[in-house]
Amino acid sequence: MGGFTAWLLQHATDQGSTGELARKAAADPGWPEGPDRLQTFTDHLERGGATRTALQDLTDAWIRYASR
Repeated sequence: MGGFTAWLLQHATDQGSTGELARKAAADPGWPEGPDRLQTFTDHLERGGATRTALQDLTDAWIRYASR
């Protein structure tokens, strides 16, 4: 596992939306391991019935990941 998922899981103890997303990803056996594109993770959350807030949290985390 690498890329966004590995980066995200490093934030599992963080407070706030990125930490919450990381904990959900860690607990989700179907969390995508790739390809490393925002749309891959968006599609996964949408298939699971994610809220608009969860999708925004994903986008915000992706922006942090991509700008590192």
